[in-house]
Amino acid sequence: MIPLEFAWPWLLLALPLPLLVRWLLPAHLTAQQAALKVPFLDDFADEATQHVTQPQRWPLWLATLAWIALVLASTRPQWLGEPIEQAVSGRDLMLAVDLSGSMETPDFIINDQPVDRLTATKQVADEFIERRAGDRLGLILFGTQAYLQTPLTFDRTTVQTLLNESAIGLAGDSTAIGDAIGLAVKRLKNQQVDSRVLILLTDGANTAGEVTPIKAAELAAEQHLKIYTIGLGADEMVQRLPLGFSRRVNPSADLDEETLTAIAKKTGGRYFRARNTDELNQIYQLLDQLEPVEKDKQYFRPRTELYYWPLALSLLLAGLIALARLREAT
Repeated sequence: MIPLEFAWPWLLLALPLPLLVRWLLPAHLTAQQAALKVPFLDDFADEATQHVTQPQRWPLWLATLAWIALVLASTRPQWLGEPIEQAVSGRDLMLAVDLSGSMETPDFIINDQPVDRLTATKQVADEFIERRAGDRLGLILFGTQAYLQTPLTFDRTTVQTLLNESAIGLAGDSTAIGDAIGLAVKRLKNQQVDSRVLILLTDGANTAGEVTPIKAAELAAEQHLKIYTIGLGADEMVQRLPLGFSRRVNPSADLDEETLTAIAKKTGGRYFRARNTDELNQIYQLLDQLEPVEKDKQYFRPRTELYYWPLALSLLLAGLIALARLREAT
């Protein structure tokens, strides 16, 4: 079987169109009919026959070939590649990431270097997203307000890119956990899928928004949206003071673990505590086990457009015909 397909094959019906136009429209008068008749024309008969030449047929053949190529281009010929397996899990999975000012706290370590909480979240979440082949993924960024950064999509690369481009304070310095959950409920409630999951990462307490986290969790439970909450931040951190002094502080003092636990419990999810990068990575690996990617296999064949080849041939032939007409005119 030849892996060639036409997206709009019905346009092949246009092939006889020039013949139909020629048949319906009156032809131009021939040179003999339109010529001026003079009584002494026979005197020039011998001289005239020396300059009369038969009309050339090759422009007509070129025009025919150009028309056929143009019609073929309009049908959008496509080359079909080999079938590619694509796993579809039937799950919509939304990530909600806190961008409030406290996410700037540098209490995580990557490659022996202190990094802020958002940087650590990006690195670990990036690997998690890569493993979610088969899920439709979406991204919500929240601070004082919650924004849908990426609608649900199978395009994991886009979700990774937009997450990595996010910045602290982009959505405001406060934390609207309830609004983030409410936005996830709104975006997921009309989706006909087997499972709806929200993974919410935050390092603080709800300090903004119009909906309380508990009320939002109740709405999520009504829509069968399971929420996994992750509390970010170390329990202890050395804070440098002037004159070379230092002190140990708890950078996660504002983390509302009670509310995050209640949110997860109401929706059938779980609450996790991520004090460092290793724990955060382990949480994502556990989420892979709790929400495994099912192997409901589907296949698709990549398509390569070929229309530009016959289109280029048609334009080239049309150009040759135009040049020939210009030469005859001069």
